[in-house]
Amino acid sequence: MKTLLFLIPIVFFSCSQESQETRPQVIVSTDIGGSDPDDFQSMVHFFLYADRFDIKGLVSSPPHDGRASHIMEAIDAYEKDFPKMKAKSEKFPSPDYLREITKQGAIDAQKTPEPSELSVGAQWIISQAKDTDDPLYVLVWGSITDVAQALHDSPDIKKVLRVYSIGSWNTVQDSLSRDYIYHTHPDLWWIESNTTFRGMYMGGYQEEDYGNLSFVETHVKGHGALGDLYYSQKKDIKMGDTPSVLYLLHGDPDNPEDESWGGAYVRTNHGPQYWTDNPVDSLIENNRPGAKTVNKFRKVYLDDWAGRMSWLTE
Repeated sequence: MKTLLFLIPIVFFSCSQESQETRPQVIVSTDIGGSDPDDFQSMVHFFLYADRFDIKGLVSSPPHDGRASHIMEAIDAYEKDFPKMKAKSEKFPSPDYLREITKQGAIDAQKTPEPSELSVGAQWIISQAKDTDDPLYVLVWGSITDVAQALHDSPDIKKVLRVYSIGSWNTVQDSLSRDYIYHTHPDLWWIESNTTFRGMYMGGYQEEDYGNLSFVETHVKGHGALGDLYYSQKKDIKMGDTPSVLYLLHGDPDNPEDESWGGAYVRTNHGPQYWTDNPVDSLIENNRPGAKTVNKFRKVYLDDWAGRMSWLTE
């Protein structure tokens, strides 16, 4: 009797991309509750992807209006939708944890060429930076005051700090803090997006339900407490701060010059780790350099977000 030998192929199944990758450490610095409601929009989007990040802090960084209580308002909405999101991923942080890491930053703009104060929010940035050897991304949606204070007090945190700031009006709110960082810390890892972020709501595919108004009406309005919060603040897409989140969701975070959902940037002669808007004519949208490096992906990142918003209606 012959023995039959069956060769069974060994198949190696790879884990999903998300499970293989280390979640980036993130602190969000926001002027939510201030004069521009788009920070509420970006916070809603950010919370829908909270499982993709190791969130280390939520800092209220006005100046002027906007307080930590407005971050808490967004967390309250998150708490109502939390069970449905948790059912999709165990990595969504608890509402109580988010409240614990919410800190009030500087209320007033910097008054001198160098920072002279140290807010609770700035202290938190320092403590989290000193507690890790891995990159810590600080996404600046409002004034960069707290980052300036943290760097002034503890410049050694630059070895882990990675800043992605949304400029334009946010720079106007506290130009002294921005100029302090630019001139005193040229070695800081820093993406300064002054016009590229405009691609979030300017240009790109806006047909059918992908328009700034139609997308919100179809995929956000009536979608859980977070969708209601978004719609109550602004009924169309602005979300000018969201490219900082998109940058970490799809692309190579180590390479700002590579394509990503949050834009592609260029070096200047300022410093070895400083990138800003690409001035090439073909990437200009509505007179905003670099904006097309974001809006070229509009359909795909809106589809991805719509999929997550649908969780809140299941």
